[in-house]
Amino acid sequence: MHDRAYDSPVRAMKDEYDFRGGKRGPVVRVPSGKTRITIRIDDESLEWFRDQVRRAGGGSYQTLINDALREFISSREHKLEDTFRRVLREELPRYSVGRKTVRKRR
Repeated sequence: MHDRAYDSPVRAMKDEYDFRGGKRGPVVRVPSGKTRITIRIDDESLEWFRDQVRRAGGGSYQTLINDALREFISSREHKLEDTFRRVLREELPRYSVGRKTVRKRR
């Protein structure tokens, strides 16, 4: 049995939309330097970022999350650098035996 009532809208849609030139893949390309990922975030954390965007009057919660991650990474790198410098200042004098001190000329 063939149902003409069902066939008619399907034919109309096929005539209306031509996908012969379509390509598979995302509709919006990912910009250079960005990677599309799937990530699981606690509901409360995600809601906090979305709320921040709403309070600011708009924007992208994803950009806000990215900014927060960048700030965290930067703060960790600076702490490591500061720790490294402190250790060097403390330890270098122990190993500078026999080193001549150069004095500035006046």
